[in-house]
Formats: sequence, C-alpha cells, structure tokens
Amino acid sequence: MLAAKKNKKPKSRTRKVAGFLHLWLGLASGLVVFILGVTGCLYVFQKEISDVIYSDQLYVKPPKNAVALPLTQLKQIAEKALNSPNVTATTYADPEKAWEFMYYKAGNDRALTFFGTVEAYKSAFINPYTGQVTGIMDYEKNFFVIVKYLHWSLLLNTQYGQPVVGYSTLVFVIMLITGMILWWPKNLKRNNLNKSFKVKWKAKFKRLNYDLHNVPGFYAMLITLVLALTGMVWAMKWFQTLVYVVASQSITPPKPNRLSSDSTAVAIKEPLNIAFETARKQFPDAKRIALSAPDGNSKAAVIRAFGYRGKENYYDVDALQFDQFTGKLLGRENFKDKNNGEKLIRMNYDIHVGAVLGLPGKILAFFASLIAASLPITGFIIWWGRGKKKKAAI
Repeated sequence: MLAAKKNKKPKSRTRKVAGFLHLWLGLASGLVVFILGVTGCLYVFQKEISDVIYSDQLYVKPPKNAVALPLTQLKQIAEKALNSPNVTATTYADPEKAWEFMYYKAGNDRALTFFGTVEAYKSAFINPYTGQVTGIMDYEKNFFVIVKYLHWSLLLNTQYGQPVVGYSTLVFVIMLITGMILWWPKNLKRNNLNKSFKVKWKAKFKRLNYDLHNVPGFYAMLITLVLALTGMVWAMKWFQTLVYVVASQSITPPKPNRLSSDSTAVAIKEPLNIAFETARKQFPDAKRIALSAPDGNSKAAVIRAFGYRGKENYYDVDALQFDQFTGKLLGRENFKDKNNGEKLIRMNYDIHVGAVLGLPGKILAFFASLIAASLPITGFIIWWGRGKKKKAAI
C-alpha cells in the first residue's frame, strides 16, 4: 500500500484549482442549479402538454367555408369577458385554433415576489367564426407559467431573482469547465477511457453515483453549456451586450425604428381591422399574427403587428407599424434585415428551449436539463461520502 501511494503521481496545480472551485462553487450554487434544471425539464414540452390538457379552450371546429368575424368585434367580446380596457390579439393561420386575447397589467414593481408584480395576467380564447368564448385562462395560477417564472427568477421579482439566477448560471458554467478538467483521463489507455465514457451499472452505489455524475455530465456538456449561456443573456445585461458585440462585430447598438401616428388625421371607425387585413397580406406565410393597439392615452402611439413564420418559435418574425387613427401602414422591419447580433439575441429564447431545432432540439434540451438537475445531487453525495470516509479514518 505504501509503495502504491509513493508511485501515485501528485495532482497538477490545474487539477487542484479545478477541484477546489468545482467543489465549493457547486455547494454554493447547487440548489439553484437543481431548481433551474427541474423547471427547465418541465417547461420544455409545455406547449404539447397544454394542447392536450386545454384542448377544449385552444381548438375549435371551423364550419365549411369558414370566415372569421372582424377582429374588432372579437376584441370587444374578449375585453368584456376579461373585464379589461385593452387586450393584445393573437390570430392563427390554423383554422382549428381559437384566437387568443391577452390582458396584462403590472402590479407593484417593488414587490418581493412575482405574484406581487402582476395585477392581471390572463387570456380569453375565442372561436373566431362564432365569437364564442371557449375559455379564460388566468396565467397567475397556470402551472406552466409558475414553472416558467420559477425558472426565470425563482418566483421572485425579476430585479431580485434574475441576478441570483444569472450568477448561479455563471457559476454553473465555471463548474462545467472545471468538471471537464477533472473528468479528462490522465492517460488514454483503454481502461481509463472506459471509466470516463461508460457507466458501470453493476458497481456498488458509491461507484455508480460517481459514474452518474461524470459520464452523463460529459455527454451533456455542450448542450448544457448552450442552455446556460442563453440563460445568462437574459439575466445579465453586460453578457447580452457582449454577445451582441461579438456576433455583430460592432459596439454601436441598433437604432430603434420609432414611428408615430398622425393625430391630425381624420380617424376612421375601425382602423384595427384595416391593419389586420393589411398584416395578413404582408405576412402570407405567417403561422400566427399578433396585434396590439394603443390604449388611447398616447396620440403618437401606433398599432403593432407581428408575423411569426414558425408554429412555436419566436425568432423568425417581421413587424409592421400602423397609424392608430387610419390603419395606414407606416413601416416594416424584417428579421432577415437584422444584423447578426440582433438575430442571435432574437433567437435566444428558441435556442434556450431547443425549439430552434424543432422536436429533436426540445428532446435534447429536456435530457440536458435533466442531467443538469442531477449533477448537484450526485456531486453532493460524492462530497458527503468523502467527508464520512475522512471521519472513519480518524
């Protein structure tokens, strides 16, 4: 035994530093990483699950030669159902989808929790052919919305929770790097490679747990790194700026295209309907169109319309602006005309949830999140076992 210890090579300084950082940073951030991993898993397939659970609200049976009622009429029905002054409409190219009219009103911006920052957050789903309200969804009580904000800010006010989430994610990135250093085989002999790339399922618990910490962590490292970095884009403004500068190769932020309505123009009766019909023609390939109209408090505000080409993703979208009094088209912004920095930031959500690659991407995101959630647990068990071993030796 003494000879074996003498022949054992001492750890390099790099591995010692990596081990120290991996251990203590892991203990410091483990609970937050676990929560983010679990909520990430739950949220990945929220659309598919919601489509089944709320199918009666979200889907309708269109009549033959179906023609939707005027958007303004549907909007008035939604505002009455929600008891709200103004809503944002989302219409769908799919004739079997109910149209969604959402009302959001902010609460106390200094509240401690997410719930305190929201006064109203709900949607009415309406059959566009009959005007029937198929259902009302209160998002403050919706399971997946709660999961999303637990993932976003630990259900705290964004200004409090986001820094905790962001810097815990940054710590997780450091742990991924130090974990790779610790995992890297000391030599490339076949026995060492098997230990690094394969889980020994028939081993005792201690060894099995060790393998479940190292091997899945290696295979999921690239995906979990992407998930972590895209999460940091939201949580830390400086990191988002860095991503934009690197991708666009420019330190100059894009100039916002601010247009305004002509308050001296003669107002027509239903400018929103005109804007919607124009948007339909401008976005012939859109799977859904979202429209928001001013609440009347600002004479310069415009009607905005967004045409989404994907059924679920959000990045491939063009935007239109209309005069709120006449429905006249004032301007258009196209996704394809954005610089690389703007495109990458716009794609951030869809990359983060895996939707950018469709179903295969979401499956990858699910398993990567699951593995990320497991790492703090298996890592803690390894640390705890070593502590008990030292006490036994004493």
